[in-house]
Amino acid sequence: MNQGISVEQHSIGQSLLLHLLPGALIGSCYFALRPVLDRWGYPSMMALMVALVLILVPVELGYLLYQGKKRNGRYSLQGVVLYRTSISNWQYLLWVPVLLVIMAVIFTAMKPVDAFLQSNLFSWVPVLESGLRDGYSREVLVRTYLMLAVFGAVVGPTVEELYFRGFLLPRMEYAGKWAPLLHGFLFALYHMWTPWMFVTRTLGILPLAYAVKRRNLYVGIASHILVNLADVVAGVAFIVGMG
Repeated sequence: MNQGISVEQHSIGQSLLLHLLPGALIGSCYFALRPVLDRWGYPSMMALMVALVLILVPVELGYLLYQGKKRNGRYSLQGVVLYRTSISNWQYLLWVPVLLVIMAVIFTAMKPVDAFLQSNLFSWVPVLESGLRDGYSREVLVRTYLMLAVFGAVVGPTVEELYFRGFLLPRMEYAGKWAPLLHGFLFALYHMWTPWMFVTRTLGILPLAYAVKRRNLYVGIASHILVNLADVVAGVAFIVGMG
């Protein structure tokens, strides 16, 4: 669903750079902030949320707006972010739940693989701590999960879908029918702070990429947000249960 818009295609080198550089920047910021936030009494999840605010949003959204300025003479996503063709409401009601079920099955089934890779290949990478099992205060958890709700579940996924599925994916024609798989693999590598999930994310992002290409970007945004909201729901339930 490219809406008949002609877009400049990326080379393999450009795709690698534009997929992985934001992840390297986010990861560097996250690992630098971990000890600081730990000294302030916060779980590492808060460090990641701050990294999203400082790096993900300005870098990825900023680059899209820069491309819009070059193309349109103004800060706009028109012609930059594709797969925005309108679909009927019933298609959202059908495809979003279908995607959620497929992704839930993949991520659940792959948990043993994640655990194996974490223990055997990536034990040297610090685990991303949710804070729900480490004796953090209610006040700290409320602040952490408020940040997660806003930036980890809504703002971050929305910007990622605009940047990755709306901008990068339609510019990978060099990969032909393998574009969704290669894109999913690069998106998985982008998450450098949890490298043990690269196999799971590669597989898990495939249905999302295909749905965006065959339906529209907003199906992907809605699905990504709802998937990430699961962590927020778990956090809220835990905080409420603290009494």
